[in-house]
Amino acid sequence: MHWESTHTSEMLLFLLSFATCLCITAARPTIGEQENDFTAENESEEVRSAAIKRLLEVFGMDDPPAIHGHKQPPQYMLDLYNTVADVDGVTKDPYLLEGNTVRSFFDKLHSEQVEFKFNLSTVARTEKILTAELHLFKLRPLAAHTLNRHHFCQVSVYQLLDSIKTNNTQEKKLLSSRLIPVHSTGWEVFTVTQAVRSWMVDEGSNMGLQVVVRTLGGTQMDMKLIRFASGRHHHQSKQPMLVLFTDDGRHSATLESTDPHEAIATSILPQAPMSAPSSRIARSLDYSEEEGVSKPCQRLPLYVDFEEIGWSGWIVSPKGYNAYHCKGSCPFPLGQNMRPTNHATVQSIINALKLIKSIETPCCVPDKLFSINLLYFDDDENVVLKQYNDMVAGSCGCH
Repeated sequence: MHWESTHTSEMLLFLLSFATCLCITAARPTIGEQENDFTAENESEEVRSAAIKRLLEVFGMDDPPAIHGHKQPPQYMLDLYNTVADVDGVTKDPYLLEGNTVRSFFDKLHSEQVEFKFNLSTVARTEKILTAELHLFKLRPLAAHTLNRHHFCQVSVYQLLDSIKTNNTQEKKLLSSRLIPVHSTGWEVFTVTQAVRSWMVDEGSNMGLQVVVRTLGGTQMDMKLIRFASGRHHHQSKQPMLVLFTDDGRHSATLESTDPHEAIATSILPQAPMSAPSSRIARSLDYSEEEGVSKPCQRLPLYVDFEEIGWSGWIVSPKGYNAYHCKGSCPFPLGQNMRPTNHATVQSIINALKLIKSIETPCCVPDKLFSINLLYFDDDENVVLKQYNDMVAGSCGCH
């Protein structure tokens, strides 16, 4: 009896262990399932990587700029962005900006003298230099010199030359010169386009810029009377800065509107909120659930969030933008509220009369595209304002 009892206990223990193993085996994915999950995860990551890479190409970049921490963009660049773009980054007027790119550079020399040098290595050789400006912040004269008899001074900006390369004794070349009130304070801007263009042709010729201040009689003026902020001794908000207005050669599509706000306002399509709609609202916008019929061609929200993409670290503004998308049917007959082209009208008639097989109805597509502006830090911590064409569907129509 004892043997039978022991044998029964062992059998029960074995069956319990076997059942446990079965449960564990059933719960654990098979090798094939594990491989499928791993493959799906890899494919998902590959798709995301390819999508981000393609989006970078749209923004004219090979890789996202390195993030060096939170620096304060120059106030000039912030003001310029707010002048050319609305709160969503959409261009207010395509003619406000000269070219499609504005780059700002801080002085790298930090010299005690009134000399400045800027590293332009981040500027592509293909970019056309339209205008280059030297921005200097003029400080008030020191108190001991306020009673000086001079009221105006002549401020001249020179391009420093390499006499060995130029094969002459000339050490500098005059770029810009004008009279400035001695007791004024604030930003002074000088055009230095000629120098920057020469530097782009030969990077080694970039010896920097020099500022010379003289009295109206032509004598050298005391630099304690005329003072400009330097990168060495003054706050970043007053540092010497070079600003380049360039064109990178990208051209707008014919759909680009000259007045985005007028085009959107006159569109028959409803204005959508900037935030992405909930799935329930999105479904109601896409089609009528009761009738099961697609709604007429209309513009719907499509919000691009730079934080979700992982770009918030280097993009200053905007945080995201509403690209919108077009969706809906183009049923016969096409009314003017569908904004059809003549071609779309004819195609709609051919489709309705079944005159030719396999001719589909016209498509609901953007008929106005607007540009957006991006303010961001590049790899060298310079702040760049760039305008990108054809980024927002302003209105939709049947084509």
